[in-house]
Amino acid sequence: MAGMFTGIIQYVGTVRRVHPAGAGRRIRIELGPLAEGLAPGDSVAVNGACLTAAAIDGAEAEFDAVAETVSRTTLGRLTAGAKVNLERALRAGQGLDGHIVQGHVDGAATLRRVRRGSDWRMEFAAPAELIAQMVPKGSVAVDGVSLTLAGVERDSFSVAIIPTTLSETTLAGLREGEPVNVETDVIGKYVLSYLQRMGGGGGGRLTMEKLRNAGFG
Repeated sequence: MAGMFTGIIQYVGTVRRVHPAGAGRRIRIELGPLAEGLAPGDSVAVNGACLTAAAIDGAEAEFDAVAETVSRTTLGRLTAGAKVNLERALRAGQGLDGHIVQGHVDGAATLRRVRRGSDWRMEFAAPAELIAQMVPKGSVAVDGVSLTLAGVERDSFSVAIIPTTLSETTLAGLREGEPVNVETDVIGKYVLSYLQRMGGGGGGRLTMEKLRNAGFG
């Protein structure tokens, strides 16, 4: 069952065990307080990827990551002892403190450099298809963490991270060259898709006339 998330990490859990499950993985994770009330079928975002609880055992749960999830995310790299960002699915009536996150990872980026100070600025190298969906001051989820884009370049993006976020997520432990899961802003994706259709697709060009016909201006 798919869930919706906010990118506000609720707990940093520990991977207890990972073993093959067909072409995918069965991942057992210590959930701490997030295990309370969790039932099989409930959704949990693990480093930004929406997974469904398959089995619950006290404060631990097992999740199946199918082959597509393993290929599109960093979950296939997880080993016992790894720390992961966790967030349970948003419940009806619950406040939205971050931004709308679907738990559908769009791709991976790689940490290029870190500038440390009163806040940290992290720069990530990313493929063109991810960069095309980003705008400065827009939202992005990095390993499930809701962040604001401080800068967007041709082949990279950067985010500024406050001390609270560093202390309550896994981001402080990232090392240069390490990959992360990235989900771009869902609203931006819809706008981009719409504009591409307005442009006619297949190399078509977006014109003022097309925008006026669609009700813009």
